[in-house]
Amino acid sequence: MKAIILAAGVGSRLGKPFPKCLSRLPYGEMILGRQIRILRECGINEIIVVVGFKKEFIMEYFPGVLYKYNPLFYITNTAKSLLCAVEDLDDDILWMNGDVVFDKQVLKLLVKNKGNAVAVNSAHCGEEEVKYRADKNGFLLEISKQVANPQGEAVGINRVSREDLISFKKALQEAADEDYFEKGIELMLERGKRFKVVNISEYRCIEVDFPADWEVAVSLFSEPPAAATEESNEQNE
Repeated sequence: MKAIILAAGVGSRLGKPFPKCLSRLPYGEMILGRQIRILRECGINEIIVVVGFKKEFIMEYFPGVLYKYNPLFYITNTAKSLLCAVEDLDDDILWMNGDVVFDKQVLKLLVKNKGNAVAVNSAHCGEEEVKYRADKNGFLLEISKQVANPQGEAVGINRVSREDLISFKKALQEAADEDYFEKGIELMLERGKRFKVVNISEYRCIEVDFPADWEVAVSLFSEPPAAATEESNEQNE
């Protein structure tokens, strides 16, 4: 399995003069650094970071990963950034937005899932959140910001199996420049592909879009990871 982190955007809504993924949590770790560490702890060592805005900053801080450059980052959205990363791959793919702060257990649940999967929670959603609906068997029915009567939020961490990767690439190619990567999942659903929803509500996970989100992230992740606690949680899973 290979991992992709999408970190090409300007992140203007947060109002920082540097990429959002370089925002530093109170205990000292940057968002991107935390993501890379957790991926490696879960056994995923081939990590591709898609960069654009001030890419040199990111590459200087984290030289030990692979990079793909989206030269049109200022006029395209995450569907095209993800396409930049997957176009030459042939493997199971796990991907995430570069502004998601989460517990290690969230990723472990996605790694355990053997097929296509979308990490979700049961939280009340505002206008900006990506929402979802699933059927009674836990398979995705809808995913977008416009879902009516949503069951919760899609948190921005997903995976697609190798056998469906070609179809996913085609879907991302068909997505418009302004589309989020969820458009690729929508097109896959229309073509009969299935995605399991993986509910991660019992763990901490937040996508940082606005200053208020960052305040929540700082509050939730104020302490450094406790190895003993994580080991205990893993033994109880």
